[in-house]
Amino acid sequence: MKLSSQEEYGLRCLLQVARLDQGSPVPISDVAQREGLSTDYVAKLMRVLRQHELVVSVRGPQGGYKLARPAEDITVHDAVVALDGPLYDGGFCEAHSGKQVSCVHSTRCSLRGLWRWVGSALEQALAGITLADLMRGESFVDSALPPLPASALAEVTP
Repeated sequence: MKLSSQEEYGLRCLLQVARLDQGSPVPISDVAQREGLSTDYVAKLMRVLRQHELVVSVRGPQGGYKLARPAEDITVHDAVVALDGPLYDGGFCEAHSGKQVSCVHSTRCSLRGLWRWVGSALEQALAGITLADLMRGESFVDSALPPLPASALAEVTP
């Protein structure tokens, strides 16, 4: 599975707002500095998150962004869908029809069931983790998720 840079950086920016939001708006420049990103890129990501009602903007010299609802009520799935759309949708197969107008496997496709299952499993996992959970740290998130198979652990260990 690959996440887009917009999903990764957008989620990281949202997490910074959650961490820094102590009742006053968090300036884009603070988020950009902490994440090592340009203020223009952070502004773009925050605009997307605002359009999906995950953050609210506050104008003025002391302006910035605040979470639209408590960190306990915003899931990673909410953020990923806002930043890049659904993980799997019914149009996926039609978008991969090759040179044909429609997929040659449109009536009896074993892959469609697989991708639908993977998308659903991923959505369930991401919907079970909130920004508040992420703020608790990696070990908390690791304990909140089902254990990974041993072969997967070898691949993700830094």
